[in-house]
Order: sequence, then C-alpha cells, then structure tokens
Amino acid sequence: MLSNHKLQVTLQEIKEISRVELALYSDKGKLLASTYEPEEAMEEAICDFADSMAESQMLSGCHFFKVLIENELEYILLAHAGSEEAYMIGRLATCQIRNIVCAYREQFDKGSFIQNVLLGNMLVVDMYNKAQKLHIEAARRVVYVIEVLGKKDSVVLETIRNLFVMASRDFVTEIDEKSVILVKDVTDMESEEELLNLAKMMVDNLHAEAMVKVRVGYGNGVDLLPDIARSYQEAKMALEVGKIFYMESDTISYGKLGIGRLIYQLPTSLCEMFLGEVFGEEIPDVFDEETMITINKFFENNLNISETARQLYVHRNTLVYRLERIEKALGLDIRTFEDAMLFKIALMVISHMNNQKSLLEGETHPSER
Repeated sequence: MLSNHKLQVTLQEIKEISRVELALYSDKGKLLASTYEPEEAMEEAICDFADSMAESQMLSGCHFFKVLIENELEYILLAHAGSEEAYMIGRLATCQIRNIVCAYREQFDKGSFIQNVLLGNMLVVDMYNKAQKLHIEAARRVVYVIEVLGKKDSVVLETIRNLFVMASRDFVTEIDEKSVILVKDVTDMESEEELLNLAKMMVDNLHAEAMVKVRVGYGNGVDLLPDIARSYQEAKMALEVGKIFYMESDTISYGKLGIGRLIYQLPTSLCEMFLGEVFGEEIPDVFDEETMITINKFFENNLNISETARQLYVHRNTLVYRLERIEKALGLDIRTFEDAMLFKIALMVISHMNNQKSLLEGETHPSER
C-alpha cells in the first residue's frame, strides 16, 4: 500500500494549488492524510457513504468521493466545500490519487515479477501472461549483481535506481541483504566493452556518491524472459569465482572467467590429486611475498625475462637466479610454457582449496573484509 506520507504530500500539493482543504480516509473511516483538522465524528458518515451506491455526495459541509481502483473501493476523499470549485477539485484529486496508486502498484508488481523471474519461481506460461499484463516488452538483457563490501543500506539501491530511472525496460531490485540486482536492457549495446564500461560506471558512482565499495558481476546476454534466471546465476558465479582468482578486479564478467570457472567446479578430491601429481606429498614452502611478486610479474609479461627484470628494477641475471631457485624448489621450470601453465593452474587450485577451507571454518573471505 502507498505510504501515508506520500498521500499527505499529494494532498498538500493539490491544496497549495487549489486552496481547497482535503482529507483522505480508508474505507473503514480511518484518517490517513489531511490538509486541515476534520471533525472527529466522521467515521460513521464515511462508513455509511462507503456502503452506499453513490460515487460522490454532499454531507456535513464536505464533498465525499470514492477512490476506486479496479472497481474496488480503496479510499474516501473529502473536499471541504468552502468554495464553488471544491467539487471539481475533489474530482481532480480523486483522479490524481487513483493514478498514483495504480502507478505504485504497477511498479510494485513489476518488482515482484522480476524477483520471481530471477529466482525461477514461475512457470513459463504464467511468466509470459504476467509480462503481457505488466507491459514488459521482450528485449536482450544482462543481469548485473552489485555486491556491497560491508553493510548495505538503502542509498545503494536508490543510487542504482537513479542511474537507470529513465530506462523503462531496465529493472532494479534486491533479493538478499548483500546485493542489488540490475536487469539491464542491452539491445543497443553491441560489444563486451560496453557491458564492462557499464559495470565500471556503477562501481565509480557508488564510490563517489554513496561512499561504498562494491564489486559487480554480470552474466551473459539473454533474449528470453525465462533465461534471465540463468544470467542471474552466471552473475553470482562471476562474483564467487572472482573472489578466489581475481581479487584485484571490482568488475567480473561470467564470460571472461576462463579456467577459473572450471577449477571452481572441481571437487576437493580431484584438486588434492592434481596438487599431489604436481608437487608430491607436500606443497613446497616457497610462496613468500618476493617470490610471488616475481612469479606474477613474470606471467604478466608472458615469460619475458628482460621486460620482467626491467619492471622489477632488478638485473636480468638476478631474475634468472630467482627463477632457477624456484625451479629447484618446485621441480618446475616456469621459463617454459608447459611448466608455467602447470604452475599457474596449481596456484589457482591452491586458492580454490584455501577458499573451501575458509568456508568450512566459517571465516570471512578477504575480499569481503
């Protein structure tokens, strides 16, 4: 139901324009909003009017009007008959309140509908029938999940809504206490870069306006309403996989997860078997900060020793010595493509297993702290 505050604001605005005093009651005679102090003993008169066949009448110095929504009585409006225009103003106010309530209900119904679509709670036939009634058009859509790092408040939802308020085929909602969901019409977006830029724009706006840090994951584009649920699950998986393998990134696309998505779905037993084949019974203790910086920078530069040494501000021979020391400890020469690829996968598997262990122990993931 529309809040009493919104009803009060509406009556006050009409009164300021028309100079006609107004009061709004429920069909049971309860005062909901008013621009003046009505008589106390109005409940009986309002209930009698509600039970009558009349849509309007003059009583106790006021014009009474019924506000009907889909032929159901919703409110009783009183226009204080202190001027000749009171009847006309009362009719106009009745229309205004009816339109506001209908718009609010349609918005609420759309929000509820999109939530059920995202969760896959509707039969396909019911989904299309409801979409037709709510005037929801077919379009290519992508689901974005905006995950708040820390405590979420209403400003996050309002900020996202304000960013997309003019797009009638976009929907903003929330399902849990951690995230806000945007179902975005991407019919006019032709490239992955545009989808990524949209995610970055949301991250930047929320940081600048709401002063909150977020991560945004998004799924693949879909053309059919039932497939929106799949795009939603993809967006959630993008965030989950991103926490493990791509912590430095605050925007993650499901389509760009690569091998991380495959490793994420591996059972622990297979991960342990793989690590045993790569490292033996025990993982070597060589993963100190300097070693990991060297390895990651070496991989970033596509195994180019000269460029890696330049970026690390070390002599080429120093870097070669470090790589040889890693080879001796691991039994892998990461200067070769095959061993480098094997080691990179092993590092990702270790991250995955550490994450699984943290979940079992009930710890918070570092990216959420």
